Amino acid sequence: MGRIVVITTGGTISARRSGTGYRARATGREVLARTAVPPAVSVELDDLCVLDGPSMTTGHQLALLRRIHEVLARPEVGGIVVTHGTDTLEESAFLSDLHHHDPRPVVFTGAMHPMDSGADGGGDGDDGPGNLHDAVLTASAVSGLGTLVVFGGKVFAARGTVKYHTVATDAFAAPGSGPIGEVRGETVSVHALPRRTPPLPPLTRTVPELPLRVDVVTHHADADPMLLRAAVAGGAQGVVLVGSGAGNATPPFVEAVAEATARGVLVALSTRVPVGPVAELATNGGAVDLVAAGAVPAGTLRAGQTRTAVLSALLATAEPAERRRALAQALGVAPAPVATP
Repeated sequence: MGRIVVITTGGTISARRSGTGYRARATGREVLARTAVPPAVSVELDDLCVLDGPSMTTGHQLALLRRIHEVLARPEVGGIVVTHGTDTLEESAFLSDLHHHDPRPVVFTGAMHPMDSGADGGGDGDDGPGNLHDAVLTASAVSGLGTLVVFGGKVFAARGTVKYHTVATDAFAAPGSGPIGEVRGETVSVHALPRRTPPLPPLTRTVPELPLRVDVVTHHADADPMLLRAAVAGGAQGVVLVGSGAGNATPPFVEAVAEATARGVLVALSTRVPVGPVAELATNGGAVDLVAAGAVPAGTLRAGQTRTAVLSALLATAEPAERRRALAQALGVAPAPVATP
């Protein structure tokens, strides 16, 4: 069993009350000091940053990804745990999984209650130490599963896992598939293998000074493609269209998607429905037409992780056709040919 490196990035697991709410303030040392490290596990702390979940940017996520790869370059390391704000945890974990080539695990976790929750008798108690214990234990016990999310006693594959409840301590879920394992006391049980696509290459391109823009546009009653066209006009190199139903919109959206893809903009098609895949069933502006116009269907991924896949594809190469292939690989689908408007 190798050393487990705990990379801390902030989030509610490091938060304390601040005025009428709370914010991330504590160092990783303070967070780890409150956790019962599993017996016989050697832990090393790596304080990367102290950020609230909503403040996590693409730049921070790429810095975290590089740190993960740097740590895994050390042969004495047996696995990594990342503490992270829950609001954007699903995106950072999926970014790690998309580029994870190593059998050693990377395990993301966090908390729903701040460090001093319940200190005044009004809270439910701090869930961070238990989640961190379970994540460290999992990182020391499993192999070959890619990047995982451990939360509320459950083990999830990074792909497809989302924050499913705004305030409950059992906040994460994998709609349509469920957890792949669980943690009980000092035992980790894995009962299913995660579905993973072939990992994308390590990110070697220089990240531009201005971050790549990837926008999310949602279809709804009375929606028109104005926001999609505005995103492209504003410099977006990628757009996630969140359709209704199985990934549907209207004929004007088909025109806007064809215009965008003809300009080399990556367009991915997700759905606002909680469970189920994007499916090419409907025409008249539905998924059949949107995919024919060049949108790449996101399968069962929802908007946040679909956006992460688009970002990874954009960073992989500057060549439009290669970007589409990288996006299709990340999403686990075959890309449709690009239509001409």
